[in-house]
This record gives sequence, C-alpha cells and structure tokens, in this order.
Amino acid sequence: MAEEIQKQMQSEFENFKAMQKEYVRLVMQRQQLDAQMNENTAVKKELDLMKDDADVFKLIGPVLIKQELDEAKQNVSKRLDYINGELKRIDDLISSAELKREGHKQKIEKFQKQLQEAKAKMLNMA
Repeated sequence: MAEEIQKQMQSEFENFKAMQKEYVRLVMQRQQLDAQMNENTAVKKELDLMKDDADVFKLIGPVLIKQELDEAKQNVSKRLDYINGELKRIDDLISSAELKREGHKQKIEKFQKQLQEAKAKMLNMA
C-alpha cells in the first residue's frame, strides 16, 4: 500500500513541477509585456508633446522612414491596446496556473499524510 501511495505522490509531484515551470514561463512573459507597456507608454507621452507639424520617423530595418504624427499616435495606441489585452490574458492564465499548482500541492500533502499513516500502521504491525 505504501508503494502505491509513493507512486501516486511521485506522479503528482511531476505534475506539480510541470505546473511550476509553466507558472514561471507565464510570469516571465508578464514581465516582458510590462516592459513593452512601459516603453510604449513613454513613446505615447513623447508623441503627445510633439507639435502637429513635427517630423516623426519610423525605423524599419536599417532605414528611417518619415511617418505622419497622427499615424504614429494611432500605431502606438493600437500597440498599447494589444499589450493591455495580452496582459489581461496572461493574468488570467497566471491565476489559473496558481490554482492548479495549489491543487497539486494539496494532493501531495494528502499523499504524504497517507504515506506516514501507512508507515505507522506497518510499524505497529511489526
């Protein structure tokens, strides 16, 4: 009986490790999105400070291409909207991963308790 509990606990531990790895990946992705959000917010502030007749250039590969100020503002706004959507999606995935991780942790604790009880019974029988 103890061997079966040990196998189940090991399997649950592997699931927990996989979920932990996924959680770390999601948190790193969230951090990257935060950095992109900060960068694009700074660009938006800079564009808002510019006069309507100011020259704006967009870097495409090794070349600077002239761009209309309104078009640049629209592009940055669209990027910010997209990043906000991705942040919400990632936050939802992180919450889900935390719940799954906690569920695996509770199962492991249950198996550990069962294993201790089984070992105690075996000692009492001996």
